Amino acid sequence: MSEDLQEVIVQIRDTVKKVCEEFPAEYWRAKDRERSYPKEFVDKLTELGLLASLIPEEYGGSGMPISIGVEILKAIHEFGGNAGACHAQMYTMGTVLRHGNDEQKQQYLPGIAAGDLRLQAFGVTEPTAGSDTTNISTFAVRDGDRYIVNGQKVWTSRAEQSDLMILLARTTPKDEVKKRTDGLSVFLIDMREAQKNGMTINPLRTMINHSTTEIFFDNLSIPASSLIGEEGKGLRYILSGMNAERILIAAECIGDARWFIQKSSDYARERVVFGRPIGQNQGIQFPIARAFANTEAAEAILDKAARLYEAGETSGTYANMAKMLASEASWEAADTCMQTHGGFAMAEEYDVERKFRECRLYRIAPISTNLILSYIAERELELPRSY
Repeated sequence: MSEDLQEVIVQIRDTVKKVCEEFPAEYWRAKDRERSYPKEFVDKLTELGLLASLIPEEYGGSGMPISIGVEILKAIHEFGGNAGACHAQMYTMGTVLRHGNDEQKQQYLPGIAAGDLRLQAFGVTEPTAGSDTTNISTFAVRDGDRYIVNGQKVWTSRAEQSDLMILLARTTPKDEVKKRTDGLSVFLIDMREAQKNGMTINPLRTMINHSTTEIFFDNLSIPASSLIGEEGKGLRYILSGMNAERILIAAECIGDARWFIQKSSDYARERVVFGRPIGQNQGIQFPIARAFANTEAAEAILDKAARLYEAGETSGTYANMAKMLASEASWEAADTCMQTHGGFAMAEEYDVERKFRECRLYRIAPISTNLILSYIAERELELPRSY
């Protein structure tokens, strides 16, 4: 890494730390208690241009590599915040940037960079398909200069807080395609208009405050110009963006792990039982030390995944491994933090129980560990496909 980039990272971490100090633990406790969206926090990140760091300068962004996005999200979580409310702003725009036409880029990217438009909703998963993306049934039928969309999506987070949504829908029936990966198309939908003529958003209350929803499309009419790229080739567009998603989510997990490790270490030094700090006991020391070692190892894979992505190489294996290893490291650190704090871990005021709930999500989303292992077995070990 160049000295200039290292200096940028130091500045970014300092900026993010100051932002997180403006929004301390009390702020996040209140949002969690009320299940409300942290708009003020997101607005601050937007104002500072942090969410536009990966958008090219010609569209009003900073034109930074994904490694800078990694450092931003990692720092947010390390310093006690939660980027889950806005992280999709970084990776969903990549679909437009890489596969959209010039008109779409000019129409939307400057507004996204400026914070005038929010593109944070990613409509892919469906109740009956789950991780089997090629089996989705939401359908878009071409009707002159329009598409008519019918179907349902679930776990579409931040839909209520977004202006735009990337939607994956089938445009050719499954029994009419040669490959199951064909016949899927990607659309950029203006949700402000869509909610007036056929799109319904229902919030889903979950274990954590993640602003997730289910969405219904009932004869939703959208302009044909909403189509991104070539009709029927949308899955490959989505997959290219998913590598970025994996990498950025992994960064958040590393940040969480560091938060838990610091929290555990601080408490273990201060908490005195039987006349000595509990951190003097190897039964407390060793789990924290192991969590630290595993976090450092996971971060090394994350760094490699980011480098491969920036080099334009196919980084699916490393992007997936980074997400898997980082989520496991954060969960190990979280469990260790709970054990270190004992009963006090359950108290809201310590913030451990909230962060514990939040970090558990990333072992199952945006992709499950079993699917990652299947991917590695097939792609790297040449084992038979299991699904």
